[in-house]
Amino acid sequence: MLRAAFSAAVCSAALVTAVAIPAAIADAAENIAPVKIVALGDSLTAGYGLPEREGFVPRLRAALAAKGLVAEIVNAGVSGDTASGGLARLDWSVPDGTNAVILELGANDMLRGLDPQVAHAALDAILGRLKDRHIAVLLCGMRAAPNLGGPYSQSFGRIYSELAGKYGVLLYPFFLDGVAADASLNQHDGLHPNAAGVGVIVARILPKVEELIARVRADRGT
Repeated sequence: MLRAAFSAAVCSAALVTAVAIPAAIADAAENIAPVKIVALGDSLTAGYGLPEREGFVPRLRAALAAKGLVAEIVNAGVSGDTASGGLARLDWSVPDGTNAVILELGANDMLRGLDPQVAHAALDAILGRLKDRHIAVLLCGMRAAPNLGGPYSQSFGRIYSELAGKYGVLLYPFFLDGVAADASLNQHDGLHPNAAGVGVIVARILPKVEELIARVRADRGT
């Protein structure tokens, strides 16, 4: 009888401990303020041509949640937007309380053949203002289409690495890495990723987004 009672007590204590530890972890996670991220971009960010749940921001949000990372991501993508357009709406697209920005602009500047210095100046201004507001940034690069010629491609391609170095922000060199020019990963227009293409983008950029979140947490000591 005594032995049976003792065994039951030990089993009960073990069960309480097993339940209490995950509960404590969950409570701790709830007490961590979520990192508030704004994805500021064009149609690639907005999720052009896709059901809402298949767009870049919802898929990235789900990937972070699957890793247990506490983050809120606001989709501030506007189809057709240029870097200058992003600058013009910066203050209301990135509200007070934002901790980090995923900056994906410049593709429409390139597609319209605009002078690379125009995109450079606009992105420079955006990064400067975000720095003044102490907002961490992940800058997403873009490459020029081959038909625009070598000099244009070289000038355009330098924009992102130069600005990332100037402001010390994280850089993901090519937002469409692994997706561009692959018909199986793009919609019929050949410019916008399909659901499978978005999956590739999210998987490849995820480590950089994790690094962005880590920077925010380190800065605020959480």
